[in-house]
Amino acid sequence: MSGEAVIAKRLVENLQTDLRALSNETKRKYPPVKEAAEAGILKIRTVVAHNKHVMPALVACSGEILQPFLLGCDTKNLKIIQLCLQSVQRLISHEALSAGAAANVINMLWNLMESGMEDLKVLQTAVVILTTNTVVRGHSLAKAIVVCFRLHFSKDNTTSNTASAIVQQVISIVFERVMAEDEAHADGAEVEVDLDKLKTSSTVSKEAPKTLRPCATDAYLLFQDLCCLVNGDKPYWLHGMTEMTRTFGLELLESVLNSFPQVFLRHGEFSFLLKERVCPLVIKLFSPSIKHRQGMSTPAPPVSPERPSFPINMRLLRVVSVLINKYYTLLVTECEIFLSLIVKFMEGDKSFWQRILALEVLHKLCSQSKLLRCFCQSYDMKPHSTKIFANIVNALGAFIQSLFVHPVVERQSNQSVDKPGKEGSSSQSQSQNAPAPTQHPAFSYKGVFIPLLPVSVAGTPKPVFLELLDKTDAPSVPDGYGLSVGFASLLDVVKCVSGIVTSEMDVEERRIRALNKDKNETSKRSPEAKKENGVLSDVDKGLQSLWEELVNSSWCGVLAALSLLLDACMDEAATEYILKSQELYASLCGKLGLTVPRDAFVMALCKASLPPHYALSVLNIASPQTPQHKGHNRNTSRDGLLQMTQGSEGRSEDTGDGRNQVVAVGTPLATVVGTQQGPVMKKQRQKHSSGQQPLSKQLTAKNIQCMRAILSLAHCHGTILGTSWHLVLTTLQHLVWILGLKPASGGSLKVGNATETPNTVITTAVMAELPILSAMLSRLFESSQYLDDVALHHLIDALCKLSTEAMDMAFNNREPSLFAVAKLLETGLVNMPRMEVFWRPVSAHLLDICQHPHTRMREWGAEAVTALVKAAIGYRHEPPLHENLKLQTMLLGPLQELSSIPHPDIRQKQLDCVHQLLSSTGESLVHGWPMVLGVIGAVAEDQGESLVRSGFQSLQLVVTDFLPIMPFYCLQISVGVAAKFGLQKEDVNISLTAVGLIWNISDYLYQNRDKIREGLEKEAKQMGETQPDGIEQPVPPFDALWLTLYSRLADLCVDSRPAVRKSAGQTLFSTISAHGALLKLSTWQIVLWQVLFPLLDKVKKLSGSAATDRDAETAKGNILIHHSRDTAEKQWAETKVLTLAGVARVFNTWRHALLSLGDFPRAWALLLEHIEASALSTSNEVSLAALKSFQEILHIRPPRRLNALGRDSPSHSNNDTELDLDLVVPNEEVIDRIHNNATILERTSSEERAEFEFGEGANAELDDATLWATAWRVWYNIGINSTKPPKSRDTVRVPSQGFLTSLVQIFPALFIHIKPRFVAGDLQKLCMVFQNAVSVPVQADMSIFIIPSISETELTALQQTVLHALDVVQKAVSEGPDSMQTMFPAIFDQLLTFVTYACQAPSYGQIETKVLSKAASKQSDWVAMNYVPFAEKALRMSAQLYKETATHPAVMEQHVMQNILKVLQFPLGLKYACPSASSWKLAVQCLLEILPVGLPVARQPSCSQHFTEMWPDLAAVYELFLFSEHPAPAILSVEEQQEDESLDVQVVQLIREQILPYSSSTPDSFVARIMTLLNRGSIHSANTASFLDTENRQLREEFAKACFETLLQFSFITHDIKGGAQDEGALTKLALSALLQRCQEVLKKYVEDERLSGKCPLPRSRMAEMSFVLQAVTTLMQSLKKAQQQNVDSATWDQVIGLYPYLVDCTTCTSSQVCKALKEALYQYQNLLVAPTNRLTNGTTSD
Repeated sequence: MSGEAVIAKRLVENLQTDLRALSNETKRKYPPVKEAAEAGILKIRTVVAHNKHVMPALVACSGEILQPFLLGCDTKNLKIIQLCLQSVQRLISHEALSAGAAANVINMLWNLMESGMEDLKVLQTAVVILTTNTVVRGHSLAKAIVVCFRLHFSKDNTTSNTASAIVQQVISIVFERVMAEDEAHADGAEVEVDLDKLKTSSTVSKEAPKTLRPCATDAYLLFQDLCCLVNGDKPYWLHGMTEMTRTFGLELLESVLNSFPQVFLRHGEFSFLLKERVCPLVIKLFSPSIKHRQGMSTPAPPVSPERPSFPINMRLLRVVSVLINKYYTLLVTECEIFLSLIVKFMEGDKSFWQRILALEVLHKLCSQSKLLRCFCQSYDMKPHSTKIFANIVNALGAFIQSLFVHPVVERQSNQSVDKPGKEGSSSQSQSQNAPAPTQHPAFSYKGVFIPLLPVSVAGTPKPVFLELLDKTDAPSVPDGYGLSVGFASLLDVVKCVSGIVTSEMDVEERRIRALNKDKNETSKRSPEAKKENGVLSDVDKGLQSLWEELVNSSWCGVLAALSLLLDACMDEAATEYILKSQELYASLCGKLGLTVPRDAFVMALCKASLPPHYALSVLNIASPQTPQHKGHNRNTSRDGLLQMTQGSEGRSEDTGDGRNQVVAVGTPLATVVGTQQGPVMKKQRQKHSSGQQPLSKQLTAKNIQCMRAILSLAHCHGTILGTSWHLVLTTLQHLVWILGLKPASGGSLKVGNATETPNTVITTAVMAELPILSAMLSRLFESSQYLDDVALHHLIDALCKLSTEAMDMAFNNREPSLFAVAKLLETGLVNMPRMEVFWRPVSAHLLDICQHPHTRMREWGAEAVTALVKAAIGYRHEPPLHENLKLQTMLLGPLQELSSIPHPDIRQKQLDCVHQLLSSTGESLVHGWPMVLGVIGAVAEDQGESLVRSGFQSLQLVVTDFLPIMPFYCLQISVGVAAKFGLQKEDVNISLTAVGLIWNISDYLYQNRDKIREGLEKEAKQMGETQPDGIEQPVPPFDALWLTLYSRLADLCVDSRPAVRKSAGQTLFSTISAHGALLKLSTWQIVLWQVLFPLLDKVKKLSGSAATDRDAETAKGNILIHHSRDTAEKQWAETKVLTLAGVARVFNTWRHALLSLGDFPRAWALLLEHIEASALSTSNEVSLAALKSFQEILHIRPPRRLNALGRDSPSHSNNDTELDLDLVVPNEEVIDRIHNNATILERTSSEERAEFEFGEGANAELDDATLWATAWRVWYNIGINSTKPPKSRDTVRVPSQGFLTSLVQIFPALFIHIKPRFVAGDLQKLCMVFQNAVSVPVQADMSIFIIPSISETELTALQQTVLHALDVVQKAVSEGPDSMQTMFPAIFDQLLTFVTYACQAPSYGQIETKVLSKAASKQSDWVAMNYVPFAEKALRMSAQLYKETATHPAVMEQHVMQNILKVLQFPLGLKYACPSASSWKLAVQCLLEILPVGLPVARQPSCSQHFTEMWPDLAAVYELFLFSEHPAPAILSVEEQQEDESLDVQVVQLIREQILPYSSSTPDSFVARIMTLLNRGSIHSANTASFLDTENRQLREEFAKACFETLLQFSFITHDIKGGAQDEGALTKLALSALLQRCQEVLKKYVEDERLSGKCPLPRSRMAEMSFVLQAVTTLMQSLKKAQQQNVDSATWDQVIGLYPYLVDCTTCTSSQVCKALKEALYQYQNLLVAPTNRLTNGTTSD
């Protein structure tokens, strides 16, 4: 028998037994039931008898079999009901019911429920019937569910609780059926749902969609009615529901949604219910809380529905949590709303329990990385969507902040709203006081103590308040629970974000690597592209944007919260979690290239590792500003949190925990000016003003732990730190400083001793940890060898910046930190394999450090530079270093750059390094020799005696040992270095020895000339030709080497020390003489133009600026100096003379080279220019020597025979021999030179010599005209520049008389050669030189030896020479052609200029001079020459020359006569005021000599046009001389007066004989002016002064008589005025008129003066003059009476009669002499007092 048959048989037996029992129980009271039971038994027997398969038959007859039991339940008898229900359950359990029977059972249960009978059995039966199979569907199912619901709301707690569980079970059964149904139809696709149609039908009817299967239909209707019931609406399917609570409904919804997400996700109809029913319902139910939040001003009563309910809110949040967790993909938009609601629940105005509930929901969400990724992708990355993820993180941070900022408010809110009257936690209430020490993890901040509680189990969130389904009121929140959940949520956020980005980035990296490997692109990508941003350059941009958004949305909130928690944390493990989170986020930001958040997290770590105020000052955190990043929204809560964490002035002051225990006290590291250290330290100084040390800083264990975290971050994630390296290293530097770690050899750190860190106090525990920290620091920088190139650059850049800050600090006289310098060295030493990457920035910065004034700072910089150079040179490079020019140059570059640093200690380290390199690797310095020599040479630049000696020892080593092995091109550098040591000023012996080294090098070059020449030519082809400095044209390399040697010796020839100059000069000219034959002819031109002439230029320049007084440097010299060389000027004068002589010697010795190149005229000219420059020197020695050289060179002739090898032939001239003797050379050199000459001459064949010999016609090759023209130009330049008048009074450059004399003496000899080409312009230049030369004054102290006295007639040597030179020129002009004779006027002009010097000495610029007669009065340092003899001789020469050339056309055309008269006006006008009386007397004599010669020429009609302007000047000469304004001195004797008056008479006689007789040939104006002068001369009052003049003047009676006689001579004509006598008559009238006019003026003036004088008599001279005038009037009237009437016109008589009134006015005169003369004059009017010959008659006139 099968098992099924056994079960069926047992079922039948049990049924029959049950029916019999039922029959027995009901046979009395319930006969119908008894009958039915019996019928049932019969039916069962029939079924069993007729059917082989009993169970299907029983199912078919189940209605009849079930009928007795249904009737038994209707009896209301408990025993019967229990029996019946047991039997029904048996049928149900054996699935022996049909659908109809099942419906009847449901109806039976409904009846029992309504009767209140056997509630538990009813529930049990309902569960059994629904769980056994699916025969109960549709309305029966709904009825069964309603039964359970109604029993749930029974007043019996047992029934209610049981029903509650059964309801949940039944609902689960309904959805399980759907899942089973779906599994049965798994192969078939679901019918596409028309959501629009579904939405339309749902609004009209609540029937299930037709597209659902039966079980799904039941589930759809059930879930729909549940939503309606929760919403307070009537159900559509669950008929008979009388009561329903929202809490229970929400629980059911949450259970369904949580347990059966597959149903909702598979069926669109159920998804529709989620969107259209569940989500609006949840939002609606949230509204009371929202409304409450929006602010009911007064608290609502407890029964108010508007008041937030803990059970409802808790269940709503559970539903929301399920919706978000399970159905996010369906409800993206709705979840945005839900998440926003949750975030709002976290705000501070909510009840604390609400915030805790929301926090627990967020904790669940934050632990799911996929959800967070979706949130960010769906919301934060959308342009117009809410930044959900960012808001969640910010809400967590704000919540944590609120726990520390407003703990009292939170506690009161929790108590007053939910549990009035109930006290909060004791620990919470005491949070404002200092917490008691505790062993549990906790946070403490500003007096707020919050413990840390476990809130997760095995990493899974374990919510507490969300599970309180049995609570109707919100319980109190344990202390620290909120903070713990928030802390755990933040850690989950960090973990999830990091996990998302890291895992996806790893996947992308593997994918890209595989892709590149397949495509063979790995090799094609540049290293920079591979390293930059990792795989970000190839990753999908959308994925990269997601990663960046995840970080950007969360980093601000995470950072702010973690920073606050880190500050408050008192537990080592929790601190480690926080530090790891910050480290993780920093590395994440770095991987994504987000520099701002990365730097912020690094900043937070750094801040936490330092003391509070110290961190603010060092890291320069600006409070309350925070970094902002693109894509991150700011909100109030986050800003407040940032203000809390970054704007606080201090950290937690709790000391009850070991984490805040002080473990080290040290001095803070000072910072540069400009940071916030100043004000922060100021606050501390104020705070510690009571006596504590304000500069002490305390480190806690937490600081050390944070320091370890920083080291871990930098060690593990150094590649991504980028610019954050600066923050990290700054923090480490300050921590190292506080801990007292000092740099040691190689850059590592060690614990400083007590003297180095006197203010540092370290506990024993930390003292043991210091070596570990030092090792960690060293490992950190050792790990830099694993960084990529970009990251290494960032590290080095940060170290350089840190070091720069230390340098700036040291500039302010503060002790700097050497941390950065030491770590730069350590970093460089471990990265030697890639030194090309870091070498340049590291070495450049270390070189800057070496220049720092702080001793220790620059010492460490030099130590680092030299250590790196030695390590780099000693490193085994591939290829070897000696084969890599570029690398060797780069490595030695820093060592060379140290040469520019002036500090001796740095230079000493540099020299030590060079010495070590030479000793160890000198043979490998193939390409490095130029730099090594450069380093050695740089020391020679006045770096101190000890450094110079050290450097020179190295140079001697190089010259001694390394010349044969160094490259040939380095020989040139060696010469330059030796020359530098010759130029150094520290030790003159070293300089002299250096000159000897150069001589040794020259010997080495000569001895190895063939080898060196070939080597240089080979190197030149390989490297390109290199020319010595200043050489433009290409020369052979060997010659270029010699040129360098000559140039360097030439530089030494202008050294400031005379001994060095002399030694170098001798060596230079000796070397040229000894080894000059090695040079090619073309090179000789370069020697001349690039060495010798520049040397002359330098000597000229330096000698011109040499000091003229003896200084201390000269006085302390080791070599005794003669008094003639005891000043720099004198020493340079010697150098200049010797140099010029040496160059002249070389010039003459090797002139054949220049002649063969055709450059001799240019060389001649340039040599003359240098002679010119020397002649213009302020040194008399130099200038005179230059003039001597000039004279000698002018007489030099080219040698007759010169051979090509540079040696004079035996027939060379004596002049050359003399030049050879001018330069003193060492005897050894002379011997060698003689030997060399002999050898060379032996090797020179006669044919070779013949090619370069010059015969007698050699002079023809020299352009004499050009040479002498150049010589004339040089002479003129010397003359004009040496005699140029100074423009200021402060000048001291005045040439001596000897120099000027020598200069002028050169001209006659030079003039012989230039005479054929001497033109007027040259004469003008010559005259300018002569004029300036004679104008030069002499010093007052020397004047008595040079200048003759004013009474002497001798000329000085200069004056004689000048006049002689002019005489030479004059004779040459006289004898020359007509074109040359046109220069007569110019000669006259110059002579006449000299004539003016007799009256007025010429000025010499702005120099004030005095005349010799006033030498006693010390008014000026300069005395003018006695120019009187010089001017008089020039006047004689002028007069003589004019008498010879008066008729020359050029003399007439250029108005020479007029010019002479103009010049004579000065001495003749001054007359007695002339410095010497002989001057005006000579002028009168010359005038008397030249007028008889010149006037006849001027009167000639053919020449008169050239003399038109002469006549006024001649009249002016007469007037100035005859009537001079300077009267005769009182000391003049009578004889002298008579002698002088005789000259006046001679002049009048000249007028009478040479002028007036020829008045017809002279201008009328001139004649009239002459008559006026005679008129004045005829009367004594011609120069009458005022009437008060009491001076007794000598009256020139003879002169007056001569004038009067001349007037009278030409006033009366005895014969008639006819024909040719018209002009004479006019002259007579003019003379009469002038005489009468003058008499009238004198009379009138006398009358006026006498009237004004009153009783005071007029001077005697006036009386005498008046008497003479009256006598003249008397004589004139007598003459008029005697003259013929026709010769005297009426106008003359009218003038005579017009005098009468004036004569009458004079009658009042008291002088007897005047009265007597007046009487005589009046008597002459007697004949005029007659009746007129004509009278007036009757109005008419008749004769």
